[in-house]
Amino acid sequence: MAPQARLHGIPNCDTVKKARAWLQGRGVAHEFVDFKKAPPDAALLAAWARAVGVERLLNRKGTTWRALGDAAQAAAGSEAGALALMAAQPSVIKRPVVQWPDGALTVGFDEADWSGRLGR
Repeated sequence: MAPQARLHGIPNCDTVKKARAWLQGRGVAHEFVDFKKAPPDAALLAAWARAVGVERLLNRKGTTWRALGDAAQAAAGSEAGALALMAAQPSVIKRPVVQWPDGALTVGFDEADWSGRLGR
């Protein structure tokens, strides 16, 4: 069996829904990992941060971020603080995070980029 992409996100997120539908529509095997049921641990978050940068991972536009107090937002100004916040509240991670079979990692849904990855 061919390796699968692992798509991490929240099932009710519109972008995640769009990304999953896009993959399914192209017959791309993938595993869905729900942040709410299986949040990424500190080691996985650190690996993602090394791959794409903590600023790419942290969603500063979402409702969870806006609901945080000033102190929590300020603490996320450092890499360690941002990683701790994402570990405590996975909803502040930009979605979807996809681990592709070739080892690449993408954050967010970009149809053109994904089509290029699939050679389609």
